[in-house]
Amino acid sequence: MHGYGPTPQQQTTSRPSPATLTAVRVILVTVTVLSCGLLGWVAMLRLAIVTRRPRDWVLLVVVMVLNAALFAFIVSTPDDPDDMSDASVLLMLLWIVALLAGVITYYLYVEIRHYSSLRSLGSPAPYTATAPAHPTPLPYQQHPAQQHQQPQQHHQQPQPNPYTVQTPPPTPTPAPQRLDQVRAELDELSDYLRKENREGEGR
Repeated sequence: MHGYGPTPQQQTTSRPSPATLTAVRVILVTVTVLSCGLLGWVAMLRLAIVTRRPRDWVLLVVVMVLNAALFAFIVSTPDDPDDMSDASVLLMLLWIVALLAGVITYYLYVEIRHYSSLRSLGSPAPYTATAPAHPTPLPYQQHPAQQHQQPQQHHQQPQPNPYTVQTPPPTPTPAPQRLDQVRAELDELSDYLRKENREGEGR
């Protein structure tokens, strides 16, 4: 595990420069063409060593067998070209052309593709700024959990404050008692007025 900062790059295998690769390819192709395909196994041997794939080693063995068979066929032909039949000449030409085209095409294609893949794997990735582990929340941004809890808080009843003193509501005076008191006072007042009238008449 590594701490913060850019991840250290792995060491890539050293590869030859493009100029060296081009020179090696030109030499191997020239040798294959000048030998009429008899030395085509040299290019295939280099390819098998570079790629280290089982398929290329198998193809190296196949090319060596074909080269040996072509060499034996050429040795078995008469020294005078006029004594060779047309079929033998045609077979030898087709053999040489097919061997040359197959070895050169396959060698160049696989080796160029192999080094191109190594170059793409070894090139460093562009640096991208990594986000902090704990991002700072925005001033007006709420946490998702708070957003879910907020609607539920509206449905909860407010808790009473234990430090507030509740004043009892005023007790209303019963209406019938008040009416009886007023009626009694009116009766007393009427009795008093009657007495005054009677005393005035007696005098």
